[in-house]
Amino acid sequence: MINFTFTYADLEYYLLILVRVTCFVHVAPFFSLNGVPRRIKVGFSIFLAYLLYTAVDRNEVVYNTLLGYAVIVMKEAMTGFLIGWGAQICATVTSLAGSIADMEIGLSMVSLMDPTTRQQATFTGVFYQYFFTLLMIITGMYQYLLRALIDSFTLIPVNGAIFRAESLVDSLAVFMGDYITIAFRIILPIFCTMILLNAIMGVLAKASPQMNMFAVGMQLKVLVGLGILFLTIRMLPNAADYVFVEMKRMIVSFVEGMT
Repeated sequence: MINFTFTYADLEYYLLILVRVTCFVHVAPFFSLNGVPRRIKVGFSIFLAYLLYTAVDRNEVVYNTLLGYAVIVMKEAMTGFLIGWGAQICATVTSLAGSIADMEIGLSMVSLMDPTTRQQATFTGVFYQYFFTLLMIITGMYQYLLRALIDSFTLIPVNGAIFRAESLVDSLAVFMGDYITIAFRIILPIFCTMILLNAIMGVLAKASPQMNMFAVGMQLKVLVGLGILFLTIRMLPNAADYVFVEMKRMIVSFVEGMT
């Protein structure tokens, strides 16, 4: 005979775990893809929260009023949000790199509807985003994100988050410098090629003023830019390593800022 009891205290503790897991799934890259049905996300969150409820060491959650429990819920929601958001802001580096690349190539006016985010994005930005998402699946980076969420219940127990604003702001300040650096590392071949191409077209325009370098240059930039984009595909896995390392660093720094 199965003897299973589930009290109101157990339900309240389980809901706190569910809040952190749900906020993480809603924000974290790969898990927050809009192409995934919401029922799948909700079911996955409920199932993962139950597994964590049965596996994580339970600590006592003390509160006196309904407002006190609401404050604890907000703390758990912010904890899950920051862990997922720390990885998500690193994934957006592909959009910045794609915007700069399209500006140099001459495709900045070409916008596509990105089905993963349901927002307007540039052609190269969508290409980079899909490629990095594929590499995230191949390398198992999504498993690291899931393990980071699971380990957070050991480092930050339920109702144990202490938000250190100074540490979190410092982490964001350091990230902004690395954010721009990584974006330019991704598009450096395109950026350098476009500078050389502009210099060559400037010399040709000076040498033969009768040539319409403006009309020729637009087509030449697109052709050369797409060619460089195709030739540098093999370099993208190395660029993805920088992004994934930055994801790990941001998650760790955010968790440290809440302990």
